[in-house]
Amino acid sequence: MTEEQDETGSEASGAASLVNGSALNGSALNGSAPTGSASEPPPPPLASGLKPRVIGLAAAGAVGGFLFGFDSSVVNGAVDAIQSEFDLTSVVTGFAVASALLGCALGAELAGRLADRFGRIPVMLIGAILFLVSSIGSGSAFGVIDLIVWRVIGGVGIGIASVVSPAYIAEISPRLLRGRLASLQQLAIVFGIFAALLSDALFANAAGGAGEPFWFGIDAWRWMFLACVVPSVIYGALALTLPESPRFLVKAGKEDDARRVLTRIQPGEEDRGIRDIRASMQQDALGKRKGALRGRVFGLQGIVWIGILLSVFQQFVGINVIFYYSTTLWQAVGFDESDSFTISVFTSVTNIVVTFVAIALVDRIGRRPLLLTGSAGMAVALATMAVAFASAVTVDGELSLPGAWGPIALVAANLFVVFFGFSWGPLVWVLLGEIFPGRIRARALGLAAAAQWIANFLVTVTFPVLANFSLFFTYGMYATFAALSFVFVFWKVPETNGMSLEESETVFPAKGSARRPAVESG
Repeated sequence: MTEEQDETGSEASGAASLVNGSALNGSALNGSAPTGSASEPPPPPLASGLKPRVIGLAAAGAVGGFLFGFDSSVVNGAVDAIQSEFDLTSVVTGFAVASALLGCALGAELAGRLADRFGRIPVMLIGAILFLVSSIGSGSAFGVIDLIVWRVIGGVGIGIASVVSPAYIAEISPRLLRGRLASLQQLAIVFGIFAALLSDALFANAAGGAGEPFWFGIDAWRWMFLACVVPSVIYGALALTLPESPRFLVKAGKEDDARRVLTRIQPGEEDRGIRDIRASMQQDALGKRKGALRGRVFGLQGIVWIGILLSVFQQFVGINVIFYYSTTLWQAVGFDESDSFTISVFTSVTNIVVTFVAIALVDRIGRRPLLLTGSAGMAVALATMAVAFASAVTVDGELSLPGAWGPIALVAANLFVVFFGFSWGPLVWVLLGEIFPGRIRARALGLAAAAQWIANFLVTVTFPVLANFSLFFTYGMYATFAALSFVFVFWKVPETNGMSLEESETVFPAKGSARRPAVESG
């Protein structure tokens, strides 16, 4: 990254740093208050009527996460029908499914700059409009080219939602509730995945197949995309009712307006809120001057590589294969279409349940133990799936899992989701918000997020080709990455549980240590 790029990137740092700094302050998915100065008086107790109001605002903001999960997973039930409708090869099919991820990277890049220039609420509306346009366009696609274009447009909306929604939640949340309210974004995403897979199943079963005509003679797979119109409109309508972010108002020179918003959501803490916002903006300015990512480890600072590898490992274990291709996968090994849709819905419910497990455990037992347990469990589950698929036989030209291998593969796939869902799913974002020093947080997080989208794209676009080659090899490869993720966490990832963001600047564990290192003052 050049100095010029570092300078221009500072415009995006406001929203981006709050998405992954404040939103995941000290620990996303938790209810603990961030560590403050010892001389700073404790905040006053929250009024009894305040929590429902703030929770309502945060929940409305989190609808962007619901759209994120819905739009990224709705393609699951449509894959086979699209491939048949447009007579696609496995390579083109993979690219059509993964194309939205290219838009995600662009949307995430643009979101911070747009949010800093125009405000959080207008950018939410932009995201809602992009979702709406993508839904209608994808449902009306007449060829694979325009389908890809519409999916990329929807991906831009996903990228915007992935930045703006958690940023807004962080900026309107009281200090004592910020961790729990930040968790609403992750919950909204998994509920969006569930809703997408459930609606896919309902349309396919009602029509007698994803490729069969349904209402008004329109194929069921098209209705799967058109269903996103409803949450898109709801998101846009809710955005119009939300107050603007106090941080943006202060930055825009509208301090009186910011104070009025803080009075609504943090009564008694208005002055403290304004001070915190100013301090955060000063840190962003410092980051502009001193926030270069360059270092001695292949051109980057070591902690930046830790963030990048966390993001890459999260995707290279193959989790999105389950959420993008599971219906196709189960049909490929002998389950009929109806059962395949039902299995996919059940898997998404499992994902929701284990997200609550992560919320309950992340601050009790720490980040590293959960990640290590998740890595070990995923490696075993994926290896079991690989062995099961190695036993597949061809019957009348179709793959089938003989004997008990079908149920074994099904259980292993859901165990994989369980181990991922309480560990690498939410905790990577928690760590990305905690491990980077404040002076480079925004830019480092942007780089790590970009690596995650690229890794997601690579896994998604290559799965159809790899699956045609060998499901045993494919899941064996994912199992290998899961095992490598265990080694990586054990040797390189620091424990940040209970630390302030300032303390995180020194959390590099001693080589070979499995415990949290002593924290130096920073």
